[in-house]
Amino acid sequence: MISKESGTVRYAYGVAMALLLGGTAFSLATGEAGAQVPQNAPNMLVPRPGAPMSFADLVARLQPAVVNISTKQRVPVKSQQDPFQEFFRQFGNPVGPGDDSGGGDSGGGGGGAQGRTREAGSLGSGFVISPDGYIVTNNHLVAGLTGTGVVDQVTVTTTDGKEYPARIVGRDDTSDLALLKIDGHSLPFVQWGDSTKARVGDWIIAIGEPYGFGGTVTAGIISALHRGVGSNSAYDRYIQTDAAINMGNSGGPMFDLNGNVIGINSALISPTGASVGIGLAIPAELARPVIESLMRGQRPQRGYLGVGLQSLDDDSIAGALGIAKNSGELVRSVVPGGPAARGGLQQGDVIIGVNGHRVSQDESVSYLVANTTVGSRVPLEVVRGGRHQMVYVTVADRPTEEALSKLNGTGGVDQGTTGTGPASPAQKALGLSLAPLTPELARGANLPAAAHGVIVTAVDPNSDAADEGLQRGDLLLSVNGVQVTTPAQVIATVNAARQGGRPSVLLLVKRGTAPEGFVGVDISGH
Repeated sequence: MISKESGTVRYAYGVAMALLLGGTAFSLATGEAGAQVPQNAPNMLVPRPGAPMSFADLVARLQPAVVNISTKQRVPVKSQQDPFQEFFRQFGNPVGPGDDSGGGDSGGGGGGAQGRTREAGSLGSGFVISPDGYIVTNNHLVAGLTGTGVVDQVTVTTTDGKEYPARIVGRDDTSDLALLKIDGHSLPFVQWGDSTKARVGDWIIAIGEPYGFGGTVTAGIISALHRGVGSNSAYDRYIQTDAAINMGNSGGPMFDLNGNVIGINSALISPTGASVGIGLAIPAELARPVIESLMRGQRPQRGYLGVGLQSLDDDSIAGALGIAKNSGELVRSVVPGGPAARGGLQQGDVIIGVNGHRVSQDESVSYLVANTTVGSRVPLEVVRGGRHQMVYVTVADRPTEEALSKLNGTGGVDQGTTGTGPASPAQKALGLSLAPLTPELARGANLPAAAHGVIVTAVDPNSDAADEGLQRGDLLLSVNGVQVTTPAQVIATVNAARQGGRPSVLLLVKRGTAPEGFVGVDISGH
């Protein structure tokens, strides 16, 4: 879950589609000397058919496996600027211990605030996964609050009130999972279940530490499987439940009625920040391989193509391509020198199959590739220019999140609101006023100096282009796969699409320094 501070404590939770990312659900078991078995061993729990009269027996066996995770860290404090600091500096007088007149760094504030820190922390849930003290939790609980490094201190509290200092064995940003270790023996633990066998309507139980209330149990059913929330990543594939998931449930387990962990409670969708009956859990099938890699001391391996992808969930984009909605994913960008580029994949291709598997909302390209063996050569079925063909790509190992962010660049700049301007022929087709890109216009729109295309100088607020989010300062790189550098080329390509009976055109758009993306604009009403 994403953490938020409340006083000096932050809870793992999600607000309105904010991912309470990750969490890995591991099972725990009660330990006794001698032969130890998981708390959810088959001979220990006998499921009853139909809706249970009570979950009490099941909870009594499972609850000792769930632990509280708390962290502490010193973080810098930004103090308010002393209103007299600039006044005294103008007259060459010192402004106190925080004075930066000598050229040093004042630490973000004057008046003695240099180097000042405060203690902050987080609260969440976790699971012991072995009798000797391995514990799984969310990475964001132990990641540094400043965005780098890790917290200073991690404490694990078991249901009997015992506190253990924990060390971080390994963590994985992509899945938001972390593995901890405490010094213990004969600790309660539980085992994984098979989330691939879960069905909509099955009963589930969630145990966690919402709002710091230890051992809280909620129950509900599986409302949906493979639920995505728009991130288009390999982990955008949740189990949805109506069981209450709240602040502090991050990393807690979702149990089936056999007592097996089938999911990791990780996110919620809510307008208030509290549960409204839409909780999301990472399926155990995705989390288990990550944890097993971390236990071996290895970085988790995931397949990687080196492409930016865009869903075909927009009627205008699908219509412009002449492809059924949600029947594939559009290649928005290709990383130069990456696996996809070496295999011949091109920007504008639509991937409809990966290694014999059809791309769908349940099985995205990211999911299929991430679960492909690194180093294997796989066929990708693509649609290019309306024709089906096969492209063969050797799958690489996915770089770290830090490396990927450097590779993909940073976000762009909002270029302002829509406006009006002199009419141009293109405006009749798209509701856009267009001009060739000049160095002056490129600088004004914060575009790279090497950019080429046609710049949007105004947008008709009543046009479909405005509804699709196009703005003044956007750069059109191509229309229906045809590169454009003049407004006349845009007009000609739009007219050709109209004559061909297409209901929309596909624009490749770049905004500021952000990566380019595809936008479908309706032309049927013009």
